[in-house]
Amino acid sequence: MEGSNSQFDLIVIGAGVMGSSTAYQAAKQGLRTLLLEQFDFLHHRGSSHGESRTIRATYPQYHYYPLVIESYNLWQQAEAQVGYKVYFKAHHFDMAPSDDPTILAVIDNCRKHGIPHQILHRDQVAEQFSGRIDIPENWVGLSNEHGGVIKPTKAVAMFQTLAYNHGAVLKDNTEVTDIKKEDKEGVVVFTANGETFRGKKCVVTVGAWVNKLVKRISGFELPIQPLEVHVCYWRIKEGHEGKFSIGNDFPTFACSGKVYVYGTPALEYPGLIKVAVHGGNPCDPDKRKWGPTVMMDELKEWVEGRFLGMVHSTEPVVKQSCMYSMTPDEDFVIDFLGGEFGKDVVLGAGFSGHGFKMAPVIGKILTELVVDGETKEVDMKHFSIGRFKIAS
Repeated sequence: MEGSNSQFDLIVIGAGVMGSSTAYQAAKQGLRTLLLEQFDFLHHRGSSHGESRTIRATYPQYHYYPLVIESYNLWQQAEAQVGYKVYFKAHHFDMAPSDDPTILAVIDNCRKHGIPHQILHRDQVAEQFSGRIDIPENWVGLSNEHGGVIKPTKAVAMFQTLAYNHGAVLKDNTEVTDIKKEDKEGVVVFTANGETFRGKKCVVTVGAWVNKLVKRISGFELPIQPLEVHVCYWRIKEGHEGKFSIGNDFPTFACSGKVYVYGTPALEYPGLIKVAVHGGNPCDPDKRKWGPTVMMDELKEWVEGRFLGMVHSTEPVVKQSCMYSMTPDEDFVIDFLGGEFGKDVVLGAGFSGHGFKMAPVIGKILTELVVDGETKEVDMKHFSIGRFKIAS
């Protein structure tokens, strides 16, 4: 393996799903690529581990739909190259009070993008899902075919395997402590173990650690807040297990309102359904409290009310901890770091608990920014650093 002072076209810092996807895209284009990870590969301390992530196209923001649709195709292309599945198809179901601004924006975007969908009221929901989901009379539901489940740890491993197969160098347990601008061109990356690496370009995808690294190298303080969040699995009552499995037409789902609840069909744990709250407690990623789940009482009430008593709602039987990196507007940060680094350092951060599904296209965008200095995938104004007032 290449050691200190090795020269690369691209150094990717952070080997979660975004960094691993970027390394794959870059290596596939022939760039001499190095992927660095501060912990073990596939560790459970960040935002890219676990058993399932939802993929859905229904967003209140207009600009995400094209990214999700391309990601569906890119997930399947990567699966075909590696030879195993990480994406499992399902329909998706959104629900909320009928006057909720989020569901109204989702419906409006379905119409604008021409997404085939069904708007359902209580009796229609019961009929559509054979009595497995119930919503109050003053709620509305929206069903469409663009749902599904991604296996996250397996997906990260897939991108790392493909990156390696295309010639990328992968190195874990290598904490980056600093990035310096080279006198002529490119950057030098310094690590805690004393190694240095030189690259023409650098992509930073370090998740919840982004504020610490960016402030150290540039003095900028980004408004990205790490949250400790929990995923909960609930036991399906005996005799009903098959009704909630992914192969039995049960959808991925999301519910907006006072509490944003989301979940996936039974897949990773037989007889258990994932239902969780989109939210958590602010944390320091290096000093996690591993604390309690937020809004547990509201979540228990939701499980009891939506599944007509077919799922035990007294307590989740499995809880897993994860982290979000939240921006104030919950849009991503995909941009050049700027300053003395100009376009040599590209930042992918602030994915706010909903970016995993778009990892294939985000890796593609970050690689395009490295190679071409621009991307045609999306209007970058939505993701620019410049939309924030950056403290330094």
